[in-house]
Amino acid sequence: MRAASPARTAAALRPRLLGRSVVNLVVGVSVLYTLLLVLAASKDRDALFGSDVLSLGHFSFTRNLKDLFAMDGGVYGRWYGNSLLYAVLGAALGALISIACGYAFDKYRFAHKEKLFGLVLAAVMVPQTVLALPLYLMASGTGLVNTFWSAFIPVLLNPFGVYLGRMFSQGYVPDEVLEAARVDGAGELTTYFRVALRMLGPGLVTVFLFQLTAIWNDFFLPMVMLSDQNLHPVSLGLYTWNSSATVSPEYYPVVIMGSLLAVLPLILAFALLQLFWKSGLTAGAVK
Repeated sequence: MRAASPARTAAALRPRLLGRSVVNLVVGVSVLYTLLLVLAASKDRDALFGSDVLSLGHFSFTRNLKDLFAMDGGVYGRWYGNSLLYAVLGAALGALISIACGYAFDKYRFAHKEKLFGLVLAAVMVPQTVLALPLYLMASGTGLVNTFWSAFIPVLLNPFGVYLGRMFSQGYVPDEVLEAARVDGAGELTTYFRVALRMLGPGLVTVFLFQLTAIWNDFFLPMVMLSDQNLHPVSLGLYTWNSSATVSPEYYPVVIMGSLLAVLPLILAFALLQLFWKSGLTAGAVK
């Protein structure tokens, strides 16, 4: 067996080195952005307007944090709670629905199955902003506009999550295991909840993370649906404050501090669920 030539070895390693360089660059930019955000959140208004963010003085982290939760009667705390409710509960229910639908598409036979799944794939390519107006009209017709449900119900249905659910079901749930459960007398619901759903754990966590990120960062749908400030999520609330900052500069420090706190749940979620997320993304890589 002939050994690979140095030229071939170098050519094979070049894409790997390029990929690592791109990943390291993206990670470096993200770390730098986070550090700048933390530094800016710890500065007072004079430092922000005087371009002294990188200086060693003008630190006001504690004061900015107190002002954030005191501004406008402490409405930021309510926004934060709204975002947690929308994102965590919505992502959990949405992930369960997506995994169940994907499992059904994979394991059951029914009329026009592949055509319906084609519609699901087509829906993946539809931008969410295109759906905002039809969703608003539907919510208006049912009297749900400017309520919690108008911003919560639409996020439960995720075509991309259904696609992932089917892929995970194909890779994680062997048909032989389901047949064995049925032979033992388990019904379809029992087989799904006690057997299949446990195997789909990594897939469920992966879809949950994607849903959590999308809902937490969603801005356009709440802006269309909600006019009551007490129902706003963090993203829409900070946008309102940032718009007011052009007239009232005292909003700038609290907007930056609020933006810093807004990224913490996503960092925490990815850190806690990293093991399951990695195993979910590598589904089907090995037999």
